[in-house]
Amino acid sequence: MPTSYRILVSDPLHASGLEALRQAGHEVVELPPEERPTLPAIIGGFDALIVRSGTKVSAGVLAAGAPRLKVVGRAGIGVDNIDVAAATEHGILVVNAPTANLLSATEHTFALLLALVRRLPEADRSMKEGRWERKRLVGTELQGKTLGVIGFGRIGQRVARRAQAFDMSVLAYDPFLDPEAVRKYDAEPLELDELLGRSDFVTIHTPLTKDTRNLLDADRLGRMKEGACLINCGRGGVVDEAALLAALDDGRLAGAGLDVFSQEPPSDYALARHPKVVATPHLGASTREAQVRVATDAVRMVLAALDGSLAVTAVNLPFRPAGRAGEPYLRLAETLGRLASGLQPSAPRAVRAELWGIDDALHVPLSVAVLKGVLAPHLGEAVNYVNAERLAQARGVEVVRAVHSAPSDYPTLVAVRLTAQEGEVEVAGTLFHGHDPRVVRLDEHQLEFRPKDRLLVVRNRDVPGVVGKLGTVLGDAGVNIAEIHLSRLPGSDQALSVVRLDQPPAGATLEALLALEPVRSVRLVDLGAG
Repeated sequence: MPTSYRILVSDPLHASGLEALRQAGHEVVELPPEERPTLPAIIGGFDALIVRSGTKVSAGVLAAGAPRLKVVGRAGIGVDNIDVAAATEHGILVVNAPTANLLSATEHTFALLLALVRRLPEADRSMKEGRWERKRLVGTELQGKTLGVIGFGRIGQRVARRAQAFDMSVLAYDPFLDPEAVRKYDAEPLELDELLGRSDFVTIHTPLTKDTRNLLDADRLGRMKEGACLINCGRGGVVDEAALLAALDDGRLAGAGLDVFSQEPPSDYALARHPKVVATPHLGASTREAQVRVATDAVRMVLAALDGSLAVTAVNLPFRPAGRAGEPYLRLAETLGRLASGLQPSAPRAVRAELWGIDDALHVPLSVAVLKGVLAPHLGEAVNYVNAERLAQARGVEVVRAVHSAPSDYPTLVAVRLTAQEGEVEVAGTLFHGHDPRVVRLDEHQLEFRPKDRLLVVRNRDVPGVVGKLGTVLGDAGVNIAEIHLSRLPGSDQALSVVRLDQPPAGATLEALLALEPVRSVRLVDLGAG
């Protein structure tokens, strides 16, 4: 007989989702908004929790829910209101519904764009106030114009297709998408600054990460074509709102259509009230159809997770391969992928995972972990162990897994080779004592270091005094060296230094390092705490 679970729903969920839970034979408890403060006290009596954006699932809530709570389902794509790290610590799965609002967000992009260029809010307001202002309210056509799409994932690609139906030319910027994959959508791949300078309209569909926060700052907004318009149905925080307000005030930009804001609801409505702005209160997913899909998709994922299925859209680790002994290898493989991505940050064309002496049960999970590490710095929460391969395929990335039974220099070894337009990088690592991760090779260089924290990777000519010069520049900038690891290639003048830093160096410090005469390249990779 199927197991019956207790499921708490703490935000309004469409009736179709609630009915699916009950039809599966589970007890469903709906928590009214005014009772949300009681969540820590009652969550320990439930096996699953389903939320939207109204409930904050904090570390305290998750601790109170463990060990019974097995899964938290987010009826939507974002998980900003869920402490994913705490959930993982307690072995609680976090699932969401990342594809449910693709169509609605795509259509809302054009709703804002058309409302802006045809001045629909102004026209509607004037009519309601009894004015007939046909001569004043002259709009702009989309046909023949150029649309720049920042972030060419699933929504960006759909926006491009619809823009072409309006006879628009499409430019695309996605630093982690191979140019050939962009061209398949009849779009022209460009660097961001060139896209901004050539586009009549710019639309944003990128996740909010540390790399994309304030991506469009005052400098970038100043590079936009004079009289251009900006649309943001992606994520608040990608645009510097103060800089955007200034660009609208001084006439540099003709207008903006905004569905998302850095703070929601905004504490200051100056931008939303601007006469050149069409603003909506985060309505990208607010269609009847999307609400049904969000509810049913989230419920389907929660039910699958409760049944032990691995085919779920999990934000955190969805499986424990080969028991707890496999987890350190997963962390090693993902870290190696992240390190390779940091050393070769342009769009990957191929990722090769090579495994020596690894248990058969770990072959597939480790190759997926490598891929997740490669993709995660650029795609943020959008990539996980379940969808990493699919996302790579959509971006035209070739993925190869090679397994070797012959012994290497170590009992087990995981190697990652990342190929991109700019070249190739390879890193290899192993576990000491079954749990201590070490990088043991970087390209041809044999060296040993723990892959964690901030790593400065410097390639230089093998001449006296390089280490001293590096230390002087970093010391003058107030950056402390925690560890330094050196390697040189016999019979050549090529040398490599891996420096672990206690503080993040400023851009000017990196430029000063690169300006040192023996130095050939400098890369900073932030892997976080190991």
